[in-house]
Amino acid sequence: MPLRYTLRQLEYFTAVGECGSIAAASDKVNVSSPSISAAVAQLEEEFGLALFVRKHAQGLSLTTAGQRLMEQSQKVLREAELLTSMAGDISGNVQGPLTIGCLVTFAQYIVPRVRRSFETDHPEVRFRQVELNQSEIFSQIRRAELDIALSYDLDIPADLEFIPLVDLPPYVLAAEDHPLSTRATVAVEDLIEHPMVLLDLPLSSEYFLSVFTNAGLKPKIGERTRDMGVMRSLVANGFGYSIANIRPLSERSPDGGALCFMPLEGDVRPMRMGLIMARGAGGTSTVKAFVSHCKKMITSDSVPGIRGAD
Repeated sequence: MPLRYTLRQLEYFTAVGECGSIAAASDKVNVSSPSISAAVAQLEEEFGLALFVRKHAQGLSLTTAGQRLMEQSQKVLREAELLTSMAGDISGNVQGPLTIGCLVTFAQYIVPRVRRSFETDHPEVRFRQVELNQSEIFSQIRRAELDIALSYDLDIPADLEFIPLVDLPPYVLAAEDHPLSTRATVAVEDLIEHPMVLLDLPLSSEYFLSVFTNAGLKPKIGERTRDMGVMRSLVANGFGYSIANIRPLSERSPDGGALCFMPLEGDVRPMRMGLIMARGAGGTSTVKAFVSHCKKMITSDSVPGIRGAD
């Protein structure tokens, strides 16, 4: 019996099931709402089953049958992607889906330019990016939700592989009227009497605090935030200094405040930026092409979107 449904219909159905509404699924897959509604209706007719319970105020909920069919549809779509990747490997073509994770602290500076140039070189790749913290990156690589991720060498587990790209030394950020802002460099001991704005992300915060514990010191934490932009604006508005390994091309905070960047002197370990993937996975031709592309674009001489790493 010939199939009367398509992978595209399964993709739209799965998007609705994951998002809970036609409108949200439309945004996710960048397809009009009527097209998605039609695909779901066609599947319901083909299967002879109601896939969703339609709730006017709360969107759509999967029926029991819909939940079972969505789980199988997700497997079918994953297998279809693997088939495309396999064909690319056999032919040597760089094509098919590529899902990249990136550490949220520097995704806005580096990923767009790296992605743009990669897609220009390889137009048959369907690129998807996800911004995550370090723990989320580990989890999603293990669940095969990410093909590879751009991040730091922070507590890399033994089952994951890290491919180093560039070392990024730490800087002290301060408002232009901060007492330390005129220093050429700043020592850890100079920071103790001033309040700190801590970028409080999993594993990243441990790195920043280790700057002090390794020197037998304790910082005076005045503010905590999980957002790089908020941290920069708090610093620019005089709430304290902060420490970061990313020095963007613009030395203004998101709200327009001026920032000063001073190298942190002493025996302080730099962050090592690189690529993380499942150990022993090998990678498809597309993943290998992305690794090669990153090695060319992210070097000690040049990192897209940020100032020199020397």
